[in-house]
Amino acid sequence: MYINPFLFILPRPPGQVVWNYKNHTQHELDLDYSHRLASLIYNPDLFDPDNIIDIQLLDAGILTVSKIDSPNWGWDELSKIYHIGTQDIPCEHIPKNIHEWSRQYLAHCSEVLAKPAPSTGRKQQPAGTLINLPAPGAMKDDSLTQALLKRKTCRSYTGAAVTLDEVGTLLYFTLGYLPARKDSHDDPVAPGLEARRSSPSGGGLNACEGFLLAQNIVGLEPGIYAYHPDEHALSLVNPLPEPALGQMLGGQHFINNLPLGVFITARFDRLWWKYEHSRAYRMAFIEAGHLSQTFQLVATTLGLNTWLTGAFADAQIETLLGLEGSAEQPLFFIGCGESDGHAMCQEMRDLLCGVSS
Repeated sequence: MYINPFLFILPRPPGQVVWNYKNHTQHELDLDYSHRLASLIYNPDLFDPDNIIDIQLLDAGILTVSKIDSPNWGWDELSKIYHIGTQDIPCEHIPKNIHEWSRQYLAHCSEVLAKPAPSTGRKQQPAGTLINLPAPGAMKDDSLTQALLKRKTCRSYTGAAVTLDEVGTLLYFTLGYLPARKDSHDDPVAPGLEARRSSPSGGGLNACEGFLLAQNIVGLEPGIYAYHPDEHALSLVNPLPEPALGQMLGGQHFINNLPLGVFITARFDRLWWKYEHSRAYRMAFIEAGHLSQTFQLVATTLGLNTWLTGAFADAQIETLLGLEGSAEQPLFFIGCGESDGHAMCQEMRDLLCGVSS
């Protein structure tokens, strides 16, 4: 008999809660169950098939008949619990098509909106204490101003092809390594940390990488490609997934015809190489956010609309990207293409019209 390796215990007087952070299940134990579990943790061979507590602990998955391998994390337990515990959003039914997604999402939104909303305003300030700022002016390069104004998350795409030139521009300015600054007066950079991107990175580590989803790119065979920033080049990793990508991304099938997308991953081994504490785990998400915004602004400047999500089946995406059992993990997905400019897909718009009529 074995103890499930994906557990942590919280004291909740008068008992304690055993939390399986991989399967998102919790069990509250009283004193008798807590004593028995402590004995089995000390010596799993004490398991007694005639002991009702032992059988219930086994049925709850706290004990396991077979040994469960825990990944060689390489970092501390707190970051491991957070990473594994936030994988794979619990979902009773993943929508099989865009119509199911529309109905399910609308029902969820209706349920949320039926509850009182939290206050969104700041504390009211006395008259005369606020300092009015001047209206924003155009930036020196007006293209950035326009990109900031025009950027929009869309869920309705034509499926039209994009060019390899556009893909190269997107990847280079998002994930590529830029040339050294001219006339730079910066202090010397440590060996191995000379590379720089257009977005900041915690510790200058560039811990995030990118995988290109190519579905309709002129001059490039469909598939999943790894982007190599050093060479500004691609290498094929896998063919496109079956079934369609939307099934892996929380049933959001409106993006099945996106011509391209990028999975942003984090090289956790780079982070824990420099930062041997849990707080550094935040830096991976912050960096992914920086890269996502850069991608969207570049895409908008190219005349493309964008869409992004963090909802996906982690294990399936890891396999798709060839990262199983790796210290590199997927965090985010961003895509772009030609769009009709609608924030919602046609199926959702039809459903909303039917509800309101």
